[in-house]
Amino acid sequence: MGAAVAACAMSAGARVLWCPAGRSAATIERAQQTGLELVAELFELLERAEVVLSLCPPAAAEDVAREVAEHRFTGVYVEGNAISPSRVKRIADLVGRSARAVVDGSVIGSPPVGGKHAKLFLSGPSGATTLVAGLFSGTAVSTPVLGEEIGQASALKVSYTAYQKASRVLAALSYGLAQHHGVDRALLDVASKRPGSYLVETDYITKTAARAWRWAPEMEEAAETLRAAGLPDEVLRAVADTLRRWNAARDDAALSVDDALGLLRGSA
Repeated sequence: MGAAVAACAMSAGARVLWCPAGRSAATIERAQQTGLELVAELFELLERAEVVLSLCPPAAAEDVAREVAEHRFTGVYVEGNAISPSRVKRIADLVGRSARAVVDGSVIGSPPVGGKHAKLFLSGPSGATTLVAGLFSGTAVSTPVLGEEIGQASALKVSYTAYQKASRVLAALSYGLAQHHGVDRALLDVASKRPGSYLVETDYITKTAARAWRWAPEMEEAAETLRAAGLPDEVLRAVADTLRRWNAARDDAALSVDDALGLLRGSA
């Protein structure tokens, strides 16, 4: 997602910098293929950048913000990860000690490549959100502004992801149960009569398994947001626990549906 969003900013005329320190080989390859401008040291990148957009696994969001804050970044910091509003506010308090402004952001949609589009929802100070929106003008990344309150964009993301990702897990469990009893074909026939049912998308079971290492922390963030709103969080805690059964399938593009269901049963 990060490289695809960066490519959109470049297409709109922005200079996009990146730092390879601590990045994986896959991340480095994507940055090079996208044509991002390499800056060897993070402190130099932060001195040159007007805007920093943080897009990383949820568990790393505060570590990234803390590192940026330690270098006393003075530009606009966009916290664009799938984390709870309370964590975004902590990050805003931390980075905001030196930054000109902090913007709450959330990306919803597929990576904006090959004709696909994504939305980068924004909330925060109007001048800062206008600046960020301008970076993607006319690109496959649209930038709706929700308001000026830090936490609004992240609340939208966790509200959406709570349903979208939990539904994928429930579909996998339902299909696995039907398969165990030899009625999976009948289940798919019933589900096919209902337009848009995730149950008929059995190929997505493997995609869910491969992404589970990222999705489980998102479900914990969504559960914490539910708890803070006075709503039951047990369902999403259970979804996160289920996703963790797929940890061994991390980014495995060759995984079969049977292998994915075997991991859920603990038999793979």
